[in-house]
Amino acid sequence: MTGLSSTSGVTTEFDDAIAVVSLARPDRLNALNRDVLAQLLAALREVADRRDIRALVLTGEGSSFSSGLDLDSGLIDSGDPDPVAGSQAALQAGVDIIRTMRDMSQPVIAAVRGHAIGAGFAITAAADIRFIAADARFSAPFLRLGVTVGDLGLSWTLPRIIGQSRAAHLLYSAGTMTAEDAVNSGFAPHVSESPLDESLDFAKNLAGWPPYGVEHSKRLLDSARETTLRAHLDSEARAQVIGTLTEPAKAAMKAALARDSRKGA
Repeated sequence: MTGLSSTSGVTTEFDDAIAVVSLARPDRLNALNRDVLAQLLAALREVADRRDIRALVLTGEGSSFSSGLDLDSGLIDSGDPDPVAGSQAALQAGVDIIRTMRDMSQPVIAAVRGHAIGAGFAITAAADIRFIAADARFSAPFLRLGVTVGDLGLSWTLPRIIGQSRAAHLLYSAGTMTAEDAVNSGFAPHVSESPLDESLDFAKNLAGWPPYGVEHSKRLLDSARETTLRAHLDSEARAQVIGTLTEPAKAAMKAALARDSRKGA
């Protein structure tokens, strides 16, 4: 890895066309306070703005991905004269993190070990794909804490990944999803021996594809959540036609035709 940048709570490393952003408070299980949220948002925005970066791996240092919001850090001040407005302002960086992850052209790959709790769970759910260790645990303790299950988009993303019924059961029970549960529900493709290594390999593979196809595939997968099949077919057709006009696509098709002609000879 090269191009390391580090703050007290987040590190960013670059390896050719890959960025690795790590939550870096392992002594606090990467709990998210105001500073960490601001640093993570800044790191994601830096990656989003770099056209030479083609994929992002998001992970946590130490034994866990993130234990969620740091409730001891004063993130939410009950003594605020307008606690609702004050809390919303404090959490705006978290909201912007999720928006940035979904709006950036680069696919976001979450490498998860240990606990991903609350807001940490929500961040993993906002990734494009997750590679998880056998000890991964995704927890949603919101109702136990007297608050709603709507945290950083989790009540929107989770039902779309694992289904409405499974999501409702997990969230209403303030439960925990094990690694096995995550695989069985489609939250992750399988259990990984080394989630970070597999995430890096996956990211490098993505970075090797022509950029137009990867970027617009992310857009199509996202838009499919909110559109009709009829409208989506039109979007796919337009993106496909435009893609065939790009130079990398022309070169790839020419190479494929050449291989086919050699096989037929």
